[in-house]
Amino acid sequence: MPFVMPIALLRKKLIIKRLRACGAVSEESAKSLAEAGVINPDGFKRITDRLVKTGGIHRDSDGRYYV
Repeated sequence: MPFVMPIALLRKKLIIKRLRACGAVSEESAKSLAEAGVINPDGFKRITDRLVKTGGIHRDSDGRYYV
């Protein structure tokens, strides 16, 4: 199993938790990471992109996210 930096794992969990907490559970209710309350939403772009690629979260055509 590859080593995963703790900050990346914590960041993934935080993004998912914040999206759920603000009700971003469908494309209609999607929110930007800033709207969801994620601190420094563009600071860890690779982590966010990986979450989208693996299906952990989804991105709509406007760049908003949902679980």
